[in-house]
Amino acid sequence: MDDFSVIDLFLQASLIVQSVMIVLLIVSIISWIVIFERYFNLNRIKEANKAFEKEFWSGKDLNELYDGIDQLSNDELVGSLRVFRHGFGEFLRLSEGQQITIEDLESVNRAIRVSLAREEESLMHHLPFLANVGSVSPYVGLFGTVWGIINSFQGLSDATQATINAVAPGISEALVATALGLFAAIPAVVAYNRFASDSDTQLQQSSVFGEELASILYRQTVKAKH
Repeated sequence: MDDFSVIDLFLQASLIVQSVMIVLLIVSIISWIVIFERYFNLNRIKEANKAFEKEFWSGKDLNELYDGIDQLSNDELVGSLRVFRHGFGEFLRLSEGQQITIEDLESVNRAIRVSLAREEESLMHHLPFLANVGSVSPYVGLFGTVWGIINSFQGLSDATQATINAVAPGISEALVATALGLFAAIPAVVAYNRFASDSDTQLQQSSVFGEELASILYRQTVKAKH
């Protein structure tokens, strides 16, 4: 039996098996694009959170800190910056021209919860795609393999002698589909698990910050009343 390259196996495969291979290759490329995008995005959020919370706990005036954040675009508002922007912004809106009450702080808490929900949506962006790729790709590859093997054994009906050499090329090209399915699925699963864990950590950090911010604003309100 002659040696076959992957390209040779692809060219000799049936149309359906070729279609499966092409789909899996495209899905794999898109998965890697998503993986790199999520990796750099999560690193950006981590650095932004770290820098902002360091500045926040340095004792800087909250109004001055808010003025700086208020100039940021929506794309730059991530993590704790988003929570502070919405929470403290709502606090300032309520306190305009009047003394804020304890009951008014529920509106601040609601703004913080909304910002956390938006942050969770941002953190989970594209992750369902990776999860779907990781779960579906092996089965798509297996479908291509089964179809290729069926064609190989059907070809034996026209052969004068049934030997391994007669079916080996067809089985080989069919198994490439399974290999491509695993090639697409494995990185997607690993990346999904990693990014989901990191996203949960960042969301928890932002949630804790939101609770601390609400506590600070509560103390300020109580102090102002007295």
